[in-house]
Amino acid sequence: MKPYLYLRGLRQVDHTVFCVENGQKTYWDPQFGTPMPYSSGQQVKRSILDTLVEVMPDEERAPITFTYELSAGRGGNDELSQKEPWNPCDPAYADQLIGGWMRAQSNTLTIKRRSPLSISAMRPLHPTLAGTSKESLTFDRSEDPDHHPVEVRNAAGEKLSSDEVDAFLQSNARALPRRHWIPKDKVGPRAEGLFVFDVAIDLRRLFKVSMNQHDPELEPERIEVLKAAGWQKSADDLSLTCPKERRDEIIPALAHALVNWRVTSNQSRTYSPQTTLALALSDNANRLANIIRADLREDTTNPKADPVLDENVDGADLFVSLTAKGYVSGVTGDANAMDAAETALRSRLAAFNYDA
Repeated sequence: MKPYLYLRGLRQVDHTVFCVENGQKTYWDPQFGTPMPYSSGQQVKRSILDTLVEVMPDEERAPITFTYELSAGRGGNDELSQKEPWNPCDPAYADQLIGGWMRAQSNTLTIKRRSPLSISAMRPLHPTLAGTSKESLTFDRSEDPDHHPVEVRNAAGEKLSSDEVDAFLQSNARALPRRHWIPKDKVGPRAEGLFVFDVAIDLRRLFKVSMNQHDPELEPERIEVLKAAGWQKSADDLSLTCPKERRDEIIPALAHALVNWRVTSNQSRTYSPQTTLALALSDNANRLANIIRADLREDTTNPKADPVLDENVDGADLFVSLTAKGYVSGVTGDANAMDAAETALRSRLAAFNYDA
């Protein structure tokens, strides 16, 4: 069995925002000259790990230590500044084992482990099949005016009395609606269309952690704790392997998370179910790029692409939901396609020899 497993998913997104501080993230497509919305690989990873932990009984996210430093400030007052959060660097936690870690402290060697999952951004399948839109909004409480007060102040900042407000409205034929208009140039864009994401799984490293102390993934004390908990040394004494009982707990949850994750972190808003139209599995990344793709129409005046789910590509398993029939022509959907994809992924993950 090959040591890498690749997954590609196709999703349909409705009028949502993959957002951070400044709103919807975009990148520039140079060929079609348009901004493309996307959800970053880090956000996708966070969502996968959240789902992983949620479906594991009694499992918790690894505790992260948020660090602050007091330093002398102006006028003799101490100033508080935030430093880098610290990971426990403990693969006993499922989200650490799958997600990796890094902890850098002053005057100590950095501890880091690259995740065995390489995760792409969720981005448009093709520049013509996704995009952004804007709309004006209103903040409206006009249905219950007696419950929502109105204040009017003059140029000096002084609050007008009710009689003064009434006199102004009558003499100037004005109204005081309980509505606040938000023009669309003040509103961030919404993302919509067909989006694709890719995950590469390094099966050799999925449940193994290196004991190398020249570029350490683990502290010496943590190595001894893991050994006592049943982690086994490899034949070459270079790594520790997660116990089979623990692997049997994580594998079904990981398969579920990779198929069913949603962007639900505090970095997203404007809910969309982000329906999965299709998933493909293979040990060859190029085959996945062929099986879920977009074909450009032969129209030079108005470039447009059609989504394609190619069931004739050898060496890959394709799972197509019924919903896909509304967006991709000529496909045969299955109401249980995502359950079948989860089962197939779980079987592939369980079939690898992690003890070698």
